[in-house]
Amino acid sequence: MTEITQSTQTEIPAREQVKFYQVGSFAVGNRLADLQWRSLQSDPNRKNSLTSGHRACQGCGEALGARYAIDTATTAAKGKMVAINATGCLEVFSTPYPETAWTIPWMHSLFGNAAAVAAGAAAGLKAMGKDDIRVVAQGGDGGTVDIGMACLSGMFERNDDVLFICYDNEAYMNTGVQRSGATPAAARTATTQPVGEHPGNVFTQGKDMPRIAMAHEIPYVATATVADLRDLEYKVQKAMTYRGARYLHVLVPCPLGWGSNSNLTVTLARLAIQTGLFPVYEAENGEITSVTKIRRPAPVEAYLKPQRRFAHVFKGPDSREVLARIQAIADRNIKRYGLIEMDSLDEDVRERILSAPDDPAGRFAAALPGRQVMDVSNEPETD
Repeated sequence: MTEITQSTQTEIPAREQVKFYQVGSFAVGNRLADLQWRSLQSDPNRKNSLTSGHRACQGCGEALGARYAIDTATTAAKGKMVAINATGCLEVFSTPYPETAWTIPWMHSLFGNAAAVAAGAAAGLKAMGKDDIRVVAQGGDGGTVDIGMACLSGMFERNDDVLFICYDNEAYMNTGVQRSGATPAAARTATTQPVGEHPGNVFTQGKDMPRIAMAHEIPYVATATVADLRDLEYKVQKAMTYRGARYLHVLVPCPLGWGSNSNLTVTLARLAIQTGLFPVYEAENGEITSVTKIRRPAPVEAYLKPQRRFAHVFKGPDSREVLARIQAIADRNIKRYGLIEMDSLDEDVRERILSAPDDPAGRFAAALPGRQVMDVSNEPETD
């Protein structure tokens, strides 16, 4: 069995200095913290880049992610920043013509060319001698992982001076919850198999966009979620200290598309981290430099059950097999990225993680004759 990768914990100065005052909770006593260690969102004088009046759904993770990220980027750029926005939920709910909820210079691009428009904006500003004005591009997973991938790869290859932020809600939510390249295995959407032996998104499809960005060896790549504000702010601030292409992939739960309660957005984002299904890390020049460690490993069922898009997983005759395959995906992430310290694991959990197969999604097996699917149950066969 392969050992768990040894990874460095991401050290965030603001978080290291703040004490948690409720044992077992994630609440922080901001009023008791020194001003320099408070989060940007706790500052009553902060810049509200995305202000009131937008039409996002209640509990929208993308609205949270965009506000947190762009507020931080604007502050880091000292107000000298322009945002390029791909078509999608964020654009539609924030700018119903002729109104806008943005208080910064903002430009709407097509669904697939936000990276190209941003690269042009950065080049134009540089040509005018205004390279002190920073450029941030943003879009959903559809406009990033799928439709916009060619333009984004070109931006990475040229190392254009743009920070691209993907708000990943794992489907095309704006147009009716269609499957995207970021839709997880077994999740049900409007365009995945509704019934049959294996409903929901098939296991052999999808893209890992942060790793694709890392393959371009750009200066900075990071993942984050709306569940850890200090981590997200830290990574945006750090990204803004670089010049060249940078990529930030933020998980933003969608109550409408995920079929979850609107008050569970942050909880689900946190469970995505704690299960290992969404590894949180940062990388520089193509190499992972630090990860967010999991303090309390959670089973994937805790993350899947509150979401109606996974309801069929718990009802089908092969539900145990499907859950085992999803758990194996999480365990492989834990092992690959070193998300847990080995000496902190219970023996049975350690054994399960170390036994995680190298192909839990079945991508390699699908290429074999007969489309073989590996057994990930780790249970002995019985007659």
